[in-house]
Order: sequence, then C-alpha cells, then structure tokens
Amino acid sequence: MLLIRKNAFARAGLMGNPSDGYNGKTISLIVREFSAEVALYEWDQLEIVWSQEDRSRFRSINDLHRDVQLHGYYGGVRLVKATIKKFVEFCRRHGHSLHDQNFSIRYQSNIPRQVGLAGSSAIIVATLRCLMEFYGVEIPRCVQPSVVLSVENEELGIAAGLQDRVIQVYEGVVHMDFSRDRMRDQLGYGCGVYEPLDAASLPPLYIAYCGEVSEPTEVVHNNLRDRYRRGEQDVVSAMTQFAQLADDAKDAIATGDGEKLAALIDANFDLRQSICQIPGGQREMVDRARKCGASAKFAGSGGAIIGTYPDEDVYQSLKKELRQIDCRVIRPKIGS
Repeated sequence: MLLIRKNAFARAGLMGNPSDGYNGKTISLIVREFSAEVALYEWDQLEIVWSQEDRSRFRSINDLHRDVQLHGYYGGVRLVKATIKKFVEFCRRHGHSLHDQNFSIRYQSNIPRQVGLAGSSAIIVATLRCLMEFYGVEIPRCVQPSVVLSVENEELGIAAGLQDRVIQVYEGVVHMDFSRDRMRDQLGYGCGVYEPLDAASLPPLYIAYCGEVSEPTEVVHNNLRDRYRRGEQDVVSAMTQFAQLADDAKDAIATGDGEKLAALIDANFDLRQSICQIPGGQREMVDRARKCGASAKFAGSGGAIIGTYPDEDVYQSLKKELRQIDCRVIRPKIGS
C-alpha cells in the first residue's frame, strides 16, 4: 500500500513583518524544532482522520470557550479539507486529470499553537506536498505559496500574507519582495521575488514563545488591514519602512554585521508598536529580552519573539528571565 509522509516546519519572521500582506518586503527563516506531518495512504474511501489536535473533550465549559476562541470550530481538519478543495480546483484549471484511487489522510503537529510560528500554514503545505506526490502533479515552487495562501484567504477567510507560506515551501532563510512592481503572475497566482540567503552568515538567534499570551492571527491582523485599505497614513508609511528594514537586514546578513541586524530587529518592533496596540503580556516578552541585552521583535502575529544575543551569558540570562513568565527559549535550527 502506498504511504506518503510530508513535513512542513514552523517559521519565524526575522524582519519586515507584517508588511508581506501589504506589498512590502520580509526576511523569514525556518524553525526545524517544530513541524507538521501529514500522512496519506491509499484507501477505499476518501477519509480525513481527526487528530489529537481536533479536540472534542474539554475540562470545563470555559475550557471549550477558550479553545474555540483560539482555534475555531474545526481544528486542523478544516485546513486539510480546504487544501484538498483548492488542489482539485488548481488541477481542473490547468488540465491535470486526477486518477480515481481514494486515500485516507491524517496530520499531526508539534508546532506551538497560536503563537505566530505558522502552525496552520504548515499543515496546509504538508498536505499539498502529499497531494502533489499522490496524483503526480507538479506545481512550480514559486506558485505553491500562493496556492497555500488561497486556501486560507479564499476558503477560510483568514487574513494572511505570503511570507509564512514562502519560507515553509523554500525553507532556510529567504528575503521576499512583494512590492507591486516585482509581483508577477504565474499560472493565475500572484508571486513575489524570493531570494535565499546564507544562514551561516546569521548571528546567534533565539526564539521565545508563550501560549498564554497568544491570539489568532486573524484577530491581530484584521484591524490593521482595514486601516491600510482606508489609507491611514501612519499604517501606509509604516509598511514602506518595514520593507526598507528588510532590505537593510539583508545587507547586514550579507556582511555579517550582527550589531546592525540587532538594531534593525529592535527598530522593527518599535515601528510595529507605533501602529498597533500591543497586549501587555506580549510587550513584556520583548521588554524582558531587551533588559538582558538581546534584541527582540515578534516572530509573527504575537506570542513568540525572535532576536539576536551577543554571547552565551546573555543567552543564559535570557532563558532565566523569560522563564519567570512561562516562556520557553530555544536556539532555532535553520539548516537541514
């Protein structure tokens, strides 16, 4: 019996976010400590198997209420189902005939949920990889992130940009340019310019996360998107500045200038704070990291931070300080 297993890793936004959904530029990196795995195998019916992440038992009515607030009503099953639908539509649009063999598909993930490490898109990317192999359909790599984004934007109404999907498809460290004059049409999907960077040129990095201060990405970004569409000047100007920070960080990485990169990371967070109301618990993560001598910014929509540190003493101090607010600190594995 044919069995296909595919993984997609967590990611952290190093620079420029949240401008990826606003014709900006970003740098993002893969975090190999955490991944979503999807398994697909031949079956007599098409079956989507619920995982442990799709909870149906709760400690109390308040536990159920919080779970629905954070994760919606369908957990990861809705992501798998929506990906299959979009894959079928892609194949019909581009003349790929699909064979009649059915399959069973299931997923599991150890990516911390709702802390901005892109757990939802990882499930979609891994599902898409399984479907492409099962049906022998090749989707160009530059197009795959846009197909994944269409699952979230069009099927599920999740406000998101291309950044997470690009890095989960390309892996490593990638500079992404989504500016209007660089976006191009590929097979009916908008694609940016994606440039892999040398991970070995990065200074020491850490990631810290805490599920207790998390919020769904659609909660964090929807208000910002509305303000941008209304042409609010502070928001529009900030997106241009985020893009410039990403370009400056690309240069700092190329020259191995860790001090400059640290300053840019701090500037990215300060700029974000100027246009967004940052919850106190999430702001405290950044404040405590900076107090230890590390740079810090959000790794995504909130609940996790990323930054640089100058030496081992600072890293140990960082772990001790953030442990006091129940944050776990890791050094991300980026390369294979």
